[in-house]
Amino acid sequence: MKKIIIKNGQIVNHDKILHADILVENGIIKKIENEISAENALIVEAKGKYVLPGGIDAHVHFHLPTAAGFSSDDFISGSRAALAGGTTSVIDFVTPQKGQSLVEAYKFRLKEAENATVNVKFHVSPIEWTKNTAYEMEELVEKHGVTSFKIYLAYKSGIGINDDVVLKVLETAKKLGVLVTAHCENDEIISFLRRKFIQEGKTTPQYHPLSRPAESEFETVNRFMLLAKYVETPVYVVHVSTKLAIEAIEKAQNSGQVVYAETCPHYLLLNDSVYEYEFEKSAKYVLSPPIRKKEDSEALWKAIQTGVVQTIGTDHCPFNLQGQKDIGKNDFTKIPNGAGGVEHRLELLYTLSLIHI
Repeated sequence: MKKIIIKNGQIVNHDKILHADILVENGIIKKIENEISAENALIVEAKGKYVLPGGIDAHVHFHLPTAAGFSSDDFISGSRAALAGGTTSVIDFVTPQKGQSLVEAYKFRLKEAENATVNVKFHVSPIEWTKNTAYEMEELVEKHGVTSFKIYLAYKSGIGINDDVVLKVLETAKKLGVLVTAHCENDEIISFLRRKFIQEGKTTPQYHPLSRPAESEFETVNRFMLLAKYVETPVYVVHVSTKLAIEAIEKAQNSGQVVYAETCPHYLLLNDSVYEYEFEKSAKYVLSPPIRKKEDSEALWKAIQTGVVQTIGTDHCPFNLQGQKDIGKNDFTKIPNGAGGVEHRLELLYTLSLIHI
């Protein structure tokens, strides 16, 4: 039996901070109290340090297939990065092909994650509605322990769904007692602006945030919450990036609607000036929703303090600059969207919270 004693640390739990020792046996915490001793135990001295539970990142994309190739972290390298940053559990995504069973896609994704060195769970994404979709959702919940589904209100040409399908997913999730999460951006506005900018020769990363305005997120967050209101089921809005969306979510919460909100470190730390650099630097920040303005970041920090935002995930989805991001050198719409973050989330949040909270 392998024993580890972590001594003299400041232990940070969800409800309090205490100075004590921790006894771990075979990877399981067995005891937290003062002055623990045990024969043949490995002693880890933690005096002057915080001892935190392993972090949970509820939004990562490891080994994500795209037109530019897979995202540059697979489940091995991604989980190593997570562990290096104190995160021991992640929730990734199952996104099927059109016509593919949700259950089949889920089982395939499980195999891809077999070599991960952190705990991995999945949100599953219905990208269409067939005669089998409700039964497949039920099977995933009852036989495979899936507790959440992720829908896209953007990307209508591929994985995005229309409101009639959104309602069916929400109704089914309500019956099953599980949560629906959503990527909320108005696809029609974005598609129109992207086409317009490219036709006008506006091809640099500077036009990425301009093609995905704050109002696009605000409108779609509002619409998603309205649909959920009439189905009477809780929902979760991923990677909230704007002051407008936060105000809408807070209003819904204050009315009694159950809406959970997530944001990401890059929306808290950065502002849209990152798109003013040369391509090699600015392309790194092409992700969706884009980095916003300083006032949006300030609103997000306030929302964390007031409890409007409950979770901070990374939306971890990195790509190499050469051979992936640079595919869009002459057309920002071709730059694969995404950036890293799973390794640095907890460190950044600790450092930034000293300033903002």
